[in-house]
Amino acid sequence: MESVLWYVLTSTRGGDNRLRLLLAAHEEPRNANQFATDLHLDYKTVRHHLDVLVENDILEPVSEGYGARYRPTDKVHHHWETVEKILDEADGDRYRV
Repeated sequence: MESVLWYVLTSTRGGDNRLRLLLAAHEEPRNANQFATDLHLDYKTVRHHLDVLVENDILEPVSEGYGARYRPTDKVHHHWETVEKILDEADGDRYRV
């Protein structure tokens, strides 16, 4: 999971937005529209990054269907120190919601 976090959040285009989504979901589960509003991102951009995060087992839906809210998976919680390291290297204060 550590290598997946590093890759998805730092080594790929869009990693900054995925890190922002992860941190926001860690703070409070949100749906795609709430992410878009809170993070000032386009809804389609949010949907794309949510799909990447879910596909890589970083976020999971709390419920199914329209309006589903997303939260970090148990695996991510278990490796949260890796997220903190990523934040330290990426000037983490700019990613806080």
